[in-house]
Amino acid sequence: MKLFKQLFENNKIWVTEKEAIDKNYFAKLSEGQNPDILYIGCSDSRVTAEEMMGVKPGQMFVHRNIANLVPNNDNNSAAVIEYAIAHLKVKHIIVCGHYFCGGIKAAMQSEDLGILNPWLRNIRDVYRLHKDELNSISDETERYKRLVELNVEEQSINIVKMAVWQKSYLNSNFPIVHSLVFDIKSGRLKDLEIDFDEKLEFIREIYDLGTHK
Repeated sequence: MKLFKQLFENNKIWVTEKEAIDKNYFAKLSEGQNPDILYIGCSDSRVTAEEMMGVKPGQMFVHRNIANLVPNNDNNSAAVIEYAIAHLKVKHIIVCGHYFCGGIKAAMQSEDLGILNPWLRNIRDVYRLHKDELNSISDETERYKRLVELNVEEQSINIVKMAVWQKSYLNSNFPIVHSLVFDIKSGRLKDLEIDFDEKLEFIREIYDLGTHK
């Protein structure tokens, strides 16, 4: 309860600090948003998107869920992506996972986790797709970290499969998809440097909606 009450005190301090720099700060915020970036990350309480990237309010549209997933049957993430691309006209989409992710760890265990099962199945499908590579890694921690990276890659590809992304990218070359991993131990961001033009060519036969014709 003490921490909850402190939130309001923290809020007052924050408001005072912002208005000391610019007395119209909140009036300007209320006029609308025009972010260049959509960030899709994990809900983990240790991974604070705006803080670790140093962005200000209004610069980044944020969606977070367990293990930074973009499943094809999830209306929540789909609506966020549709809105960000079609209405906010973002120029970049970041899918950011993190090492030592609880959701990834849970998906690696053979346990019944109740309502989490269908959600974690998306990660287990990533493991299935890359099981030869993952099973060849003898060190469990390294296998765990590699699954984090592969999950980010697969969720990024799920965005590339979406109609709203294809229509926008094939017409304007935006938004650009970036696959990142946050290393909690070092605080550093790692760019997986995935070539999505190459990925698009690979999957186009199946997922192409004909929007480039």
